[in-house]
Amino acid sequence: MTERLILASNSPRRREILSSIGLRFDAVGPDVEELRIPGETPGQMARRLAGDKALCVSNGNPGRVVLGADTVVDLDGEVFGKPSDRDDALRMLRALNGRTHMVHTGVALALSGEILESGVETTRVVFGDLPDDEINRFAALGLGDDKAGAYAIQGRGALMVERIEGCYYNVVGLPVFRLKRMLGRHMPDLLSRGGESDYGESVR
Repeated sequence: MTERLILASNSPRRREILSSIGLRFDAVGPDVEELRIPGETPGQMARRLAGDKALCVSNGNPGRVVLGADTVVDLDGEVFGKPSDRDDALRMLRALNGRTHMVHTGVALALSGEILESGVETTRVVFGDLPDDEINRFAALGLGDDKAGAYAIQGRGALMVERIEGCYYNVVGLPVFRLKRMLGRHMPDLLSRGGESDYGESVR
């Protein structure tokens, strides 16, 4: 029997991605403070936090491979995390409007308290030039309240995105092709059994 992966995340979007590609996994939320270290680039921040999350859960689950991930929105080097309130969401959306920003997702695999491999994927996202009333309406709906940059590319957030360059799933929260290569190096049996009827998510 192939061992389940552990996803160190509370994100329903990452759980949905893993389920959609047929991987068996358990989900455990990490206790990690998502703060930027002075001098750290947004990409470095995403990679470090992914590792911190993987290690946090790995320390309590020896012998299990743990996947950590962290997504940050980067506008000219400024990190846009989850908005603190609706006013903060509106500030972020106005700043992103009509401009190009980067979305970095760090991914890390850990085993028994040690990092096996980590990396970061970057996607360029171009927002259309939207009128104020549309930006105000989106912020007021609260659709980006729990999302980095105050928006999600899936759902109604797609109406703000003119185009992307890079991995779509990276913007959602997990770069699938990069993850496939990482798992192929460390859990090849997990991928080879993809598509079985008992694959899915077990949250504990």
